[in-house]
Amino acid sequence: MATKVYIVYYSMYGHVEKLAEEIRKGAASVEGVEAKLWQVPETLPEEVLSKMSAPPKSESPIITPNELTEADGFVFGFPTRFGMMAAQFKAFLDATGGLWRTQSLAGKPAGIFYSTGSQGGGQETTALTAITQLVHHGMVFVPIGYTFGAGMFEMENVKGGSPYGAGTFAGDGSRQPTELELQQAFHQGKYIATITKKLKGSTTA
Repeated sequence: MATKVYIVYYSMYGHVEKLAEEIRKGAASVEGVEAKLWQVPETLPEEVLSKMSAPPKSESPIITPNELTEADGFVFGFPTRFGMMAAQFKAFLDATGGLWRTQSLAGKPAGIFYSTGSQGGGQETTALTAITQLVHHGMVFVPIGYTFGAGMFEMENVKGGSPYGAGTFAGDGSRQPTELELQQAFHQGKYIATITKKLKGSTTA
């Protein structure tokens, strides 16, 4: 059976979604891995989203908590809000109490990716504070470390991401993920998919 990696994200303006798409490509590039994109439910009404000039949501399906149990591994993505994950993603995780009670996600690997408004806007704290969610579920946090190589040491151009995971800067909203940021996202997907496949193989052997 294929190893299933779910890329679960929330994106208001599309920055996180662009990273998610590259992460899916990276994960799908690993033989025997089935990678799928999922969105978490929106919590804001359309009236508010319209006033915030948020574009329409993509066609990625909306995930329910119980569907998480189908996956062998995850990559969770979200924009930051004051250095922490957006409330929409936190609301989704708050609804996973039943899975926590049965520890249905324990032992499953999970990575994190994110978008912030500025260089000091939470590129590390957003991921760091999100790890608590994984811990309570017993999931295994998989950072990318410095496996992306020279791209981790880019100093000439602004680049999001950290050893915690892939990232981008949205700025005033007009800045889009750069080619290097997208390459890092692809790498993260491939890296986590490879580890997920190994872990699944070791538990079924």
